Amino acid sequence: MILRQAGAQDADDIARITNHIIADTLITFTTTLRAPGDIARDIADRGHAFLVLEADGRAEGFATYGPFRSGPGYAATCELSIQLSAKIRGQGGGRMVLDRLMEVARADGKHVMVAGISGANAPAVAFHAAVGFTETGRMPQVGRKQGQWLDLILMQKIL
Repeated sequence: MILRQAGAQDADDIARITNHIIADTLITFTTTLRAPGDIARDIADRGHAFLVLEADGRAEGFATYGPFRSGPGYAATCELSIQLSAKIRGQGGGRMVLDRLMEVARADGKHVMVAGISGANAPAVAFHAAVGFTETGRMPQVGRKQGQWLDLILMQKIL
């Protein structure tokens, strides 16, 4: 796997990854599919804070961060998003891309990174715990998808 900064050329692959997760899983509460053009704008907006994992010549995973909440008091806190295709899960790429993303966040002056995880995604909770995130909150039944009420688990790491 190759870890690198995302570019507009990755938008179609990222759409493939994220739209599968949106349509077919409870990993995200989102139900609206993402267009490659919108993803390309996100990549341009986040620049060096949008990373991809490439395997066999195409993006198979990504990680990025953005604001946690609005307002100047939260400027040093960011919220991450990380998604991997089934093809590369369990091969160490998630840890590689998240470790690098945390380095980028530190260099950008971020102090805390937050992960909002679906209660239906136990592997993500275990993954974040393994890289030093701590569960700091659980919001029961705040999400609804595929006819199910879903908990939101908040985890954070002080960078």
